[in-house]
Amino acid sequence: MENPLSNHEKDFLLTLARQTIVKAVNNQPLPTWNDADLTDAMKQKGASFVTLTKDGDLRGCIGSLEAYQSLIEDVRDHARQAALEDYRFPPVKDAEIPRLHIEISRLTPSFPLKYHNPEDLPGLLNPNVDGVILKDGFRRATFLPQVWQQLPKAEEFLSHLCTKMGAASDLWLRKVLEVSIYHVEEFEEK
Repeated sequence: MENPLSNHEKDFLLTLARQTIVKAVNNQPLPTWNDADLTDAMKQKGASFVTLTKDGDLRGCIGSLEAYQSLIEDVRDHARQAALEDYRFPPVKDAEIPRLHIEISRLTPSFPLKYHNPEDLPGLLNPNVDGVILKDGFRRATFLPQVWQQLPKAEEFLSHLCTKMGAASDLWLRKVLEVSIYHVEEFEEK
């Protein structure tokens, strides 16, 4: 990724995410910051995903694919949403917070992947590097590059992504979909 975040910036964002979760779960005002303490990268528009795991299992993951607010606001908003609004899980409870592990993914802008034959699509993807967005009409879904660790075969990756999109798992084989890829700068708590 161009212009990677410094260790200080990563630590700042991870600390902010944890503080946000603590305050959100306890119905307290969310953390604020002094703009003088922020770097240019934190003030610039940025897209991020915040992933929460508990004892190694997914506990929440929310993010945005397009940058529409400052990176620091994006991380704070998605930390709160991952803890309280991921429809796949009940809201995080205060007792769970010490067992949560936080990972942040800062996304590059996505770009379209052009192809003409569905059978060519798996060979165009870079496992463990590409985040993938599939779109078919009004339906859309994404997997971060980290998902390749669970689904290392491109065909399986695409089938699960179709299912996540609410389509048949073999849709990617039957028609040319709108496909975009992006990369991430991933960092997590120690």
